[in-house]
Amino acid sequence: MQCAGKALEELLVSAESQECLTVGVYESAKVMNVDPDCVAFCVLATDEEYEGDIALQIHFTLIQAFCFDNGIDIVRVNDTQRLAEILGNTDESGEPKDVHCILVTNPSEDTFEDPALEKLSLFCEECRSFSEWVPAITLPER
Repeated sequence: MQCAGKALEELLVSAESQECLTVGVYESAKVMNVDPDCVAFCVLATDEEYEGDIALQIHFTLIQAFCFDNGIDIVRVNDTQRLAEILGNTDESGEPKDVHCILVTNPSEDTFEDPALEKLSLFCEECRSFSEWVPAITLPER
């Protein structure tokens, strides 16, 4: 699973550089509602601090259902801090912003293509063959 973590990191960095990321639960829900066909990949992230957050878990359930219904690959990450570091997504106080849901989206006229996305799609497909519908990925350390 370590190579999946590396592929996810590469995908996020590449998508961010091409402005093909939507970060945040509410922002992601808006994109999914307005243009579901533009979503290429979904990452749900949590950690121990948010495990008991019922509202967040309800959002996750709805996002997962949306992804399943629309054929969007989806993974879980259990380290919001590391995810925020990869995205350079911290506020002035150093606290991570809302990285609980991240969408990789297609550019307006093209399909987002990246070797890391292909690796992750194959990883998700393999996990689904073992009835693991939302596989967990561990991100590599810095």
